[in-house]
Amino acid sequence: MKFMSHIAQWRSGAKEALDRTAIIAKFLCCLHFTDTYLCSPTHVYGPSMLPTLNIAGDVVLVEHLSPLLGNVGYGDLVLVRSPLNPNRNLTKRIVAMEGDTVTYFDPLHSDSDRIAVVPKGHVWIQGDNVYASRDSRHFGPVPLGLIKGKVFFRCL
Repeated sequence: MKFMSHIAQWRSGAKEALDRTAIIAKFLCCLHFTDTYLCSPTHVYGPSMLPTLNIAGDVVLVEHLSPLLGNVGYGDLVLVRSPLNPNRNLTKRIVAMEGDTVTYFDPLHSDSDRIAVVPKGHVWIQGDNVYASRDSRHFGPVPLGLIKGKVFFRCL
């Protein structure tokens, strides 16, 4: 009889542990879905977006639906996977869209203006601080597929 009471007690404990594990798994799935497909906080630092963003760093909220729906445009601040180093993300402003002609000046590499046409499915991105930004002037137009999200809020 004692053995049966221990089994019943073990069953209720195991059921409670399994229920709590299921709740935690559901929460982690919701968190992953939200962070990957809806909205996520991102720490942005460096001089390339001065004066819009601080050099010491800002936390911005990035929504991930706009690039998937094709809802990015001129002047949007976007989070982009770096074309030169896929392990890094860049935060830059969209300056030109596909089909636009861009005349730009690269103060580090030449004394004359250069002209580029943004191909289909690409955007031209630049940092607000022209003298301290590695952007499309260095690596050319960026494919729309590298845009991870659009910045919609800067946390203070």
